[in-house]
Amino acid sequence: MTTSLPMEGVDVAFLPEDFDVPTLVAGPSFRIRPLTVHDVVKDYDAVMSTREMLWEQFGERFGWPGVDLTLEQALIDIAWLQKEGQLRRSFTYAVLSVDEERMIGRIQILPPRQSGVDAGVLFWMRRDVTGTALADELTDFVEEWAISAWPFKTICFPGRDLSWSDWLTSRSS
Repeated sequence: MTTSLPMEGVDVAFLPEDFDVPTLVAGPSFRIRPLTVHDVVKDYDAVMSTREMLWEQFGERFGWPGVDLTLEQALIDIAWLQKEGQLRRSFTYAVLSVDEERMIGRIQILPPRQSGVDAGVLFWMRRDVTGTALADELTDFVEEWAISAWPFKTICFPGRDLSWSDWLTSRSS
């Protein structure tokens, strides 16, 4: 997801300096790797083919993805997300088919916004994947991966196990 999630406190690292950020996860039905500007065409297709569903999930809060989202704006948004990862402030991953020809969705690992939580995890999948065995497999995987591959003990899934209102009004201590 792009757009400006409130990122107060992003200058404070939420990962240990010596933590190696995951760069590739290969499962039997998907590959997960950092999102880059080279993914813009696949990502734009995934976003726009799922735009109405994504708007229901994110639109009122973040104004994304607008009906007028252009490929150029998508490129700018992805470049921003890529830079955030390079600065270790947040991490956005492309979820791709095994051959990397098709974008399935995205995962974002975000700094915590409330005490007692180490990170927030946002993820979405294309409309044609939701409700499938792949969606179930991916959901289970993301929930486990966020705990097992990252140095987090407690995570939350804004919009899933924590209301958007609570996530957006919280401030980490």
